[in-house]
Amino acid sequence: MKFEEPLVHGRLIKRYKRFLADVKLDDGTVVTAHCTNSGSMKSCLEDDAEVYLTPVNDPKRKTKFTWEMIKINGDWVGINTGNPNKLAFEIVKNGLIPQFTGYTEVKREVKFGDSRFDVWATNGEETCFVEVKNVTMKEGEYALFPDAVTTRGQKHLETLMKVKAEGMRAVMLYIIQRTDVEAFGPAKEIDPAYAQLLKKANDSGVEVIPIQVKVTPEELIVWRELPYNLD
Repeated sequence: MKFEEPLVHGRLIKRYKRFLADVKLDDGTVVTAHCTNSGSMKSCLEDDAEVYLTPVNDPKRKTKFTWEMIKINGDWVGINTGNPNKLAFEIVKNGLIPQFTGYTEVKREVKFGDSRFDVWATNGEETCFVEVKNVTMKEGEYALFPDAVTTRGQKHLETLMKVKAEGMRAVMLYIIQRTDVEAFGPAKEIDPAYAQLLKKANDSGVEVIPIQVKVTPEELIVWRELPYNLD
């Protein structure tokens, strides 16, 4: 997934009110950027760290920039929660990993019951619903999700189990926007209910696919599938 226009470089001053971040640009200007990540952003916040922003030319927007990434431990961590959905659509539509080859019709934001899933795909014989989650938290060698309690995420797991029970394919796709981890797992201490539901969903046939992404100022690159441990 390539960024549509050149990003703007700066350094993080602070993140506050969850959705705002003050950034000092290279020319010394201080701007306020929109932060799409509503979680705690644990392990991907550091004052004065390098960041990249997307300029936004929308008169209705109060903030004229969107925060895209931050440099942690010498590498970029993508924090824009909208990008994994765009990338997931490309992955399924173009068969960028073996698990998603052969689909002839792919759509975004398709409803099932009282939930709306990020990606829907079919090849005429098989129907697949995919829920996408952005992963940025690191603990040791693990990427963990979620970084805050997510009742919405729990609901998605429940609905994915219903999808599977009705004979369709159900996938939980975790897009890990950092390369300094070697495996994926649920953040049990932060949201034990989500961790239990994820294990239950996986045991019932919901597929868990953690994909590690290399984040650069030019694009997000599908890098590799990571092993996972739900126990």
